[in-house]
Amino acid sequence: MRRFSRFQAWHLPSGFTSRRGLLTQARAKGPSEPPLLEDTIGGHFGKIVSQHGDRDAVISRHQGQRLTYHDLDLKSNRLARGLQETGVKKGDRVAVSLGNNIEYSVATYALFKLGAVLVPLNPAFNAPQVISALSHLAASHLIISTETNLPFKTPRSNIPLFEQLIPNLASQDLQSPSVPSLKHLILVDNSSGRVDPGPFRCSTSFPDLLNGPSSRALPPQNLSNTDVVNIQFTSGTTSAPKAACLSHRSILNNGHQIGSRMRLTARDIVCCPPPLFHCFGCILGYMATATHGSAIVFPSEAFDPKASLLAVQEEKATALYGVPTMFLAELDLLANGTVPNEGFGHLRTGIAAGSSIPAEVMRKLHQTLNLTELTICYGMTETSPVSCMTTTDDPMDKRINSVGRLMPHVEAKIVDAVDGKRILGIAERGELAVSGYLVMKGYWGQPEKSAEVMRTDEEGQLWMHTGDEAAMDEEGFVSITGRIKDLIIRGGENIHPLEVENCLFAHPGIKEVSVVGLPDEKYGEVVAAFIVPRQGVEKTSREEIRNWVRERLSHHLVPSHVFHVEGYPKTASGKIQKFKLKEMGIELLKGA
Repeated sequence: MRRFSRFQAWHLPSGFTSRRGLLTQARAKGPSEPPLLEDTIGGHFGKIVSQHGDRDAVISRHQGQRLTYHDLDLKSNRLARGLQETGVKKGDRVAVSLGNNIEYSVATYALFKLGAVLVPLNPAFNAPQVISALSHLAASHLIISTETNLPFKTPRSNIPLFEQLIPNLASQDLQSPSVPSLKHLILVDNSSGRVDPGPFRCSTSFPDLLNGPSSRALPPQNLSNTDVVNIQFTSGTTSAPKAACLSHRSILNNGHQIGSRMRLTARDIVCCPPPLFHCFGCILGYMATATHGSAIVFPSEAFDPKASLLAVQEEKATALYGVPTMFLAELDLLANGTVPNEGFGHLRTGIAAGSSIPAEVMRKLHQTLNLTELTICYGMTETSPVSCMTTTDDPMDKRINSVGRLMPHVEAKIVDAVDGKRILGIAERGELAVSGYLVMKGYWGQPEKSAEVMRTDEEGQLWMHTGDEAAMDEEGFVSITGRIKDLIIRGGENIHPLEVENCLFAHPGIKEVSVVGLPDEKYGEVVAAFIVPRQGVEKTSREEIRNWVRERLSHHLVPSHVFHVEGYPKTASGKIQKFKLKEMGIELLKGA
């Protein structure tokens, strides 16, 4: 039996294995150990505080603040009591629109202790998007900063948003015609004096909620670990975002297992540039560190590659998180000398997620940042989020060409993408379906959408159909080959965008590439490549790009259309929104 990690044994389901213990069909189970945690998040957090109370829990570099686990416990108790006085109770939806900061950490644990539902909102949301989200969930409270900080942009005042949400901000009583359920607006002033929240009489100051109440632990709130405690909006790579309902049990265990697979301990310091409003920051961040007594570091409110590298150097971080675009930005700063290429000796592990890491980038991360134990995660919001992950000692080819094997207590299968039932053979491409504790409870207020993706098989087992095309090898390693909806069908031939993207990414003049299918009268669909050129390199012609692919791949994979762009429409987690690229390509062809 192959070792899965230092602590976990790999189990293969009976009926799907050969005498050698290898898979014969694309269905597998993750390890059955360690057992699942059956606490609520607040209950488990209390145990961590008792064990590691004097160790750093949260370090916010841009604020110059740090909280020990004991500090975080007391502050979140105070805020929980303050929120209780404003009417927050178990099951209430409380929206939070903040950058990565101390206030977000305190609010997270305060809400979890109360049994209220944390609803992270992307700070980039405009007023109609915020109103739509709050209305859909009938949110009672909104915790929001006076300014929004976004990557590579100047701070943006949120006053116009407040004015659309609450027309009469000067009134003592909060009334929002567009969101009647909204009763309280709680402001975190991060504007350094640029915004005066004084005239907003209907709002409450975040510090005021912290200053009054007692820091004593809350009395029992009659919580169950199966209660919904977190509603995450899906990333919207292929359609409009939906609100996925996650429980204490699902996100607590997922975070704990992620930390275990990285071999986190109380001595680890995790630098977390990904945003807290996304599962990457909230669950892979908070839940992974807090379940192991590790520290989490916020370099900046929004992603800043220089701040991230400096945080790693100065805090002596042992782990670094990011999506490929984040790592590329950091490597660029090291390559051009903006940040000294030293002080990374403490790094050993981290997580790369969001999309595949090219082999050359992985090599640079190993050599330049010492990330020799970097892990790869795969997941989706609806599965809390991680279902597959590599270990710190998986072979390099598995960390480049797969997303690892299943997490503990998780089962997966690759099924025919058309009928959604027939289990495929080893290495066959089909739709990945996942089952286990990590599957969401459903989309809020959308039972029909939930039923489309959450399906019970003939044996009564519930499966989350991911919409991702994948293959599984005989050892249970899963490879993601694209989105089912992203598949390009050219003249009856299936084309996987990732194959063309990997080919183009190797071109020295290309920094980023994304491939989609565009309508074509003759073939139905043809390949279109959206290219971000590498700076300082002469712009590559369309024909040169086509020849590059023609020399390396089959003729039907050669892009019919090549567009040079400055960037891509992306989700909050950095994933490219291919449906928007497709819309852009169609418009560009109309104008040609």
